[in-house]
Amino acid sequence: MAMGSTLTLVAWTDDETGARAAFDAVYREFDRLDGLLSVWKPASDVSRINDNAGVGSVPVSPETLEIVETATDISDRTQGTFDITFGALADVWKFDHDQDGSVPTADQIAARLPLVNYRAVVRQELRRTVFLQKKGMRMHLGGIGKGYAVDRGVGMLREHGLRDFMVQAGGDLYVAGSKGDQPWTLGIADPRNADGAPFATVQLRDKTLSTSGDYERSFMKDGVRYHHILDVRTGQPARLSRSVTLVSSKAVLADALAKGVFILGPAEGMALIERLPDVDGVIVTADNQVLVSSGLKALVTITHPPTEGP
Repeated sequence: MAMGSTLTLVAWTDDETGARAAFDAVYREFDRLDGLLSVWKPASDVSRINDNAGVGSVPVSPETLEIVETATDISDRTQGTFDITFGALADVWKFDHDQDGSVPTADQIAARLPLVNYRAVVRQELRRTVFLQKKGMRMHLGGIGKGYAVDRGVGMLREHGLRDFMVQAGGDLYVAGSKGDQPWTLGIADPRNADGAPFATVQLRDKTLSTSGDYERSFMKDGVRYHHILDVRTGQPARLSRSVTLVSSKAVLADALAKGVFILGPAEGMALIERLPDVDGVIVTADNQVLVSSGLKALVTITHPPTEGP
């Protein structure tokens, strides 16, 4: 377990001892990054930034500063639908260990929305500080931190001489080289299949694959699905998509961008995917249609339509 998800490492190599040493280094790096980025650790960079919201700038690690810079760029690209200050809504909605099936009132959500604004995150590159301009703002890097960690892990395995491997942290993974003498064949989860079986597969080499879906952290109430991917413009769960799977050469990009595309919805989201270099994707829409970007059509095999259901 690392950064709130299962971390799985696989390598094809004759050097088992070297691979295990490389794996141990990656496990330690994930733990180190979790210590910087977690909102659950009082001494982390993110917790200290949140504690000083509206008060003052906080010195942070180079890694945290880099992630915040990348997040701001992706927020700009996604019209602000990806926003690391969504943390102001995190204790209004309950999707984690505190999940009790309750739905916040409109007034509770409205009170927090003014605190969600990625443009109010101030970075000082030379001083290496981050400042949240308003009291009550809360940064949360859960939508980008694992992708960053996967990229770090990939770099470390390459430095250890591995060429054919997989790094998977929850819904974010990277496959390098080949699995034996074949490309890696990866499944795209069926959003309404209870056992997580895939409805499609994609063959990849030296690419990352990241999926964001409304089934990952969710609950049903009165026949309505409530899930953790919040549209920061309304404070409500985004309703235009069921899942978004992105392929890129950088996990941090795919991880964060998948959330923004999910919220934008199929039309605007796929238009953005087609405009961006080094990004392709598969979208399952709210009405269960499957959209595949032009760069993936030859690589994706849809084995059956996604399962119907609320």
